[in-house]
Amino acid sequence: MHRCASIMAMSDEPHVGAALEWRGATRPGRRALEGRHVRARPLNAAGDAQSLFEQSHPPLGDPNLWTYLPTGPYGDADEMRRALEQAELSEDPLFFTLVPLADERPGGIASYLRITPEHGVIEIGHIWFGASLRRSTAASEVIYLLVAHAFDELGYRRLEWKCNALNQTSRRAAERFGFRFEGVFRHHMVVKGRNRDTAWYAITDEEWPAVRHGFRAWLRPENFDAEGRQRRALGELIVRARG
Repeated sequence: MHRCASIMAMSDEPHVGAALEWRGATRPGRRALEGRHVRARPLNAAGDAQSLFEQSHPPLGDPNLWTYLPTGPYGDADEMRRALEQAELSEDPLFFTLVPLADERPGGIASYLRITPEHGVIEIGHIWFGASLRRSTAASEVIYLLVAHAFDELGYRRLEWKCNALNQTSRRAAERFGFRFEGVFRHHMVVKGRNRDTAWYAITDEEWPAVRHGFRAWLRPENFDAEGRQRRALGELIVRARG
């Protein structure tokens, strides 16, 4: 009876999280992130609008690109420029223009958002890849640059990826990039007059070393043949690194 009572007493104690020596992360700044294939630099609406419009609208761009995004499509480059001017002023989301180094022409957008340094939580989102970036090594390298900057330089504990639960392309991408699925928030948002259930994914700082190893192995030049085709898939390399 005495031993049983002791066990019961222990089970009644409240459970709390692990104690941390936590001093907070650093807010991302307006600085360029440079890779081997791509540069993510601060958005410049006046200089970027024309190329971004061409990359994201027919005849070059895929009209379905805007299906799950909260903005767009746009009637012309001037309309897009006006929207980008508002985005350029924003601190959260903090927008970047994605520039493939092969042609130095703006080809997409990405951002940090829901930036919470005091808890070490940050999200990447508002991501779209135009015609020059779609299905490219540069597009995957962009994700690596953003994630590595958040964890390795800014000191975040958790990086999130959220998307419309119906957006299978984005969900597959999250998993390929090493994010773990955490669930669906039902009736989470109203976007363009439609309900959005949101799928949540994340990488934590404990998981990041294995994901980083997989990304770096994938990005090595020897992982690509003379035509630029990958020899080993990114998702495979991340799974292998996680053991």
